[in-house]
Parts: sequence; C-alpha cells; structure tokens
Amino acid sequence: MRTSARNHFNGKVTAVKAGAVNDEITLNADGVELVAIITHGSAASLGLKQGSDAFALIKASSVVVMVGADPSKVSARNCVEGTVASVEKGAVNAEVVIKAAGGAQIVSIITNDSVDRLGLAAGSKASAIFKASSVIVGVA
Repeated sequence: MRTSARNHFNGKVTAVKAGAVNDEITLNADGVELVAIITHGSAASLGLKQGSDAFALIKASSVVVMVGADPSKVSARNCVEGTVASVEKGAVNAEVVIKAAGGAQIVSIITNDSVDRLGLAAGSKASAIFKASSVIVGVA
C-alpha cells in the first residue's frame, strides 16, 4: 500500500478498550507502542482484536517534536523518545527524522525556527509526540 502519510508502521494489536462511541487501540508496531482512538464502528468493521495484524499511519504534520520531554506531563498518548537521525531544512519548514531505540523512524515536519530553537541536529535526543486521534489504523 502506498499513501502520502510519511509514517507507516506495521504491527499487532496488543489491546482494544471498547467504548460506546470510540475504541482505544494499542498497537505494537515496529517495536514502538502506539495508541489510537478510532470509532467503535471502524474497529468492528476492521475486525480489530488482540493479536490482529494491523498498521498505523500518522501524517508528519501531526507529529510535534520536543526536547527533554517527560511523557507523564504531556496529554498526548504517544510520546516516542529517540535520537534525531536527520534534519533537512527547506525554505520555511524542515523534515526531522527521529529514530526510536528499537529502530523505528518517525518523520515530523516543523518550522526551521523550531529546529533552531530546539537545537535539533543529527545525534541529538528528541521525542516525537502525537495524539491518539491522529493515528489512522488499517488492516491489509
């Protein structure tokens, strides 16, 4: 499958917490635990249950980069700590790639000003943060 989303993770559903309207889906994808909030109807139509194969998509523009993040002090459910693998600046925005401990990479698009202010460079520590509602879940 090809999509415009820069972040595509394959994995297995490790938990489904059903709700009346929305379900919380936990996915172990490429060594990273991701949490998604999707409608109960979508979870049912995809047949999601513990052990199911699934994938997650996250747009790079939905990923916030933070330095010195304390996951317990951020409301976003997904906070992936890692090391900056690369920074490619454009005229206004930059593409920042963060490599998690298990090897998974998360791409973010942030402003050049933010790159400079945060001191982001290859090898520096950073976290990729995104809300559970920004995660799209699918099955093949």
